[in-house]
Amino acid sequence: MNELSGKVALVTGSSRGIGRAIAVALAQNGVNVVINYLRKKSEAEATAETIRGHGVSCLVVKANVAEDDDVIEMFRQIETRFGWLDILVSNAAGGVLKPVSELTTRHFNWAMEINARSLLPLSQHAAQLMQKILPGRKSGGTIIAVSSLGAVRAIKNYAAVGASKAALESLVRHLAVEWAPCGINVNVIQAGAVDTEALKKFPNRSEILAATLERIPARRLVTPEDVADFVLLLCSPKARMIQGQTIVVDGGYSIVA
Repeated sequence: MNELSGKVALVTGSSRGIGRAIAVALAQNGVNVVINYLRKKSEAEATAETIRGHGVSCLVVKANVAEDDDVIEMFRQIETRFGWLDILVSNAAGGVLKPVSELTTRHFNWAMEINARSLLPLSQHAAQLMQKILPGRKSGGTIIAVSSLGAVRAIKNYAAVGASKAALESLVRHLAVEWAPCGINVNVIQAGAVDTEALKKFPNRSEILAATLERIPARRLVTPEDVADFVLLLCSPKARMIQGQTIVVDGGYSIVA
């Protein structure tokens, strides 16, 4: 996809898992990548080394996307290093996996802060850099939020996270309407069960994986690379008329009765 070569992308939560796969896929297609992480610098640096191995630039930034000051500083570094931004992938996520009866307001607010509210300042700052017109660059860009099937389905112990993902998807639709005239596409990828480090936090992980494999028509789990492939499609000019959509990448799991 030579049309992506030379672009600049920020992928939040990209030191491992789905975020890492997205960052690497973008780098393989000539995109300069900003790696965002919060806790494990060693993983972020290892991902950055892989990305630089594809002949592109990589900036590593530690930032909590739920903290506005961190977000402001991250975008300051991006503008200083690259001057603009073409792609934002909001992938960083978190939350407590507990039954509803054990959830506290603090648990609920935390999930909302990192999974849903964080997209607002991230996209606001990203849109400013995407609209910069510089020599050889047209204004515009792509914003993609990573969600999950828990946004529309009741999954055991997933109440707080699922509600925050549903809020995320709603916010994307509003962002899409407002920024489409600016040449900015905003969409959601709703991923099926992906066996990453995040899934290992589920107390019923084995049960989830077994049930998914039994039900999914594709007869295999979704991989981080499957999600990354669809990110590439949404970043392409060929997807310029896909706007405000929640697109499911689950191997057909959600269509089976």
